[in-house]
Parts: sequence; C-alpha cells; structure tokens
Amino acid sequence: MWNGPPVAPDAAEQFRAAVLAEGIRATAVHHGYLANLASPKPFMLKRSRTAFLDEMRRAELLGVDALIFHPGAHLGSGVDAGTKTIAESLRSALEEHPDGHVRLLLENAAGQGTTLGSKFEELASVLAQVDRPDRVGVTLDTCHLFASGVDFRDPSGYGGLMDRVESVLGRENVRAFHLNDAKAELGSHLDRHENIGKGEIGAEGFRHFVNDPRWQETPGYLETPLDEDGYARYAADLATLRSLIEPAEARPSTRKPGRRSAAHGSTVK
Repeated sequence: MWNGPPVAPDAAEQFRAAVLAEGIRATAVHHGYLANLASPKPFMLKRSRTAFLDEMRRAELLGVDALIFHPGAHLGSGVDAGTKTIAESLRSALEEHPDGHVRLLLENAAGQGTTLGSKFEELASVLAQVDRPDRVGVTLDTCHLFASGVDFRDPSGYGGLMDRVESVLGRENVRAFHLNDAKAELGSHLDRHENIGKGEIGAEGFRHFVNDPRWQETPGYLETPLDEDGYARYAADLATLRSLIEPAEARPSTRKPGRRSAAHGSTVK
C-alpha cells in the first residue's frame, strides 16, 4: 500500500517500552515495495518520496534504529541517472528530518530487470553522493547476494565476498543483514526467500556469517516465509542459525562468537 494506517502515539510508546522490557538491542522497519526512489517518472518519483518521508516519520515515532528499503529501478534511464536520483531522494529526505536518528539502509538487490543495488559499486555510488555516513548505510540480504551470483557457501567464496565488502562498500557502512535462504539457484536474479537450511544456500552457507567476529555487533534480521505455525517458523530459523555458532575452542584464533540474530517478528515489519 502507498498509505499505511497512522501509528497512534500511545501505541508507539507501548512499542518503545516493550523493546526495552524485552532487551531487544536492534530494531528496524522495512519500507513498502511500491516506492521507487530512482524513478525517472516525475509523478512516481514524487509519490515515492512522499511515501518515504511518511515511513521516516513513523520510524522516528517508533524509535527504531533503521529504515531498510530497496533502492529502486532506473526503468531505462540508466544506472548513473538512477543512482543520482536515489541520492537526491535521500538528501531531500534527510533535509526534511535534520534532527532525526533513524539510519536509512539501502538493501542490495537480486538484480532483476532494471533494479539497482545488485552491484556493490551502485550502492557505494549512492552512499558517496549522499555523503552522510552518520545517517545512511547498507543492509546485505543473503538471498539477494546469492541470486545476484555471489556464492559465499565455502570459505573461499565467503572470503572473496568480504574482500569486496571491504574494498567497495566499506565494512563500516554495512549496518544490518537480512539472513534468508534462497528458493532459486545461484545467479537466478529471483528474489525468492526460503527458510534457513531449506533452500539453495543451505544451513552451512550461513556458518561463516554467524562466526565472523567482524559482524558480532551487527544485527541480522529474518525475512523467511511463514506458514500455519506463524512466528514459530522464525523461532525455528533462529535456532538453526544459532546451532551453527561454534564453541570458542573449536574456532580458529581469528574468529569469535557469532553475532546476534533477530527475527522481523521481534522487530517491526
């Protein structure tokens, strides 16, 4: 939907209190999928920017840490024009909320059609043009990485991915992960999430992420499918991820305990 129901101030206060009471250390909201901050069409761009500002206001009211969003699609205008329009959209949004605290996180894409963000260079270009490291960053989605052709399932592949993160994105700009398995094969460019261990990545494909000390304080959120068991599926996926965390004595000396993971069921979706 373009317009969500208003968040009542008392409901927002209850949410903030619940986060503190439950000891949840990281929260995020995900923007709706209709908005396209890269659109070359004036009417769609204006509508998308208005919707984005509304999401920012709601996120600020709820007191969450981050607003995660898909960068958008250039629809034929080209990568350079598309990334420039996204950056302009974000700069405009930040000007409207100069005293806000919510960090805006671009999510990497699976690479379907003219969507932007499947390449780290495109994400880095937007970050550089906005030039607000205090307010913007990146969320890396494992399903989207895999669908875009990045195979991180073995140590060599994971090492190559981390090298690219360091050299192109900058590790400090990666502020969250979406930990999702993938229904479709490597390089499919299809954004089809699967429960952890049930897809083409497989449970072992997440072992490097949950044991890498570089991400120990970076939150990981689930966007895996639900069924008739509801949020119990999130609990099962979290249990699978946590089962991969290696005891200290079994880890190489350069690795430390895995980072925390949280389901969207325990944040805001």
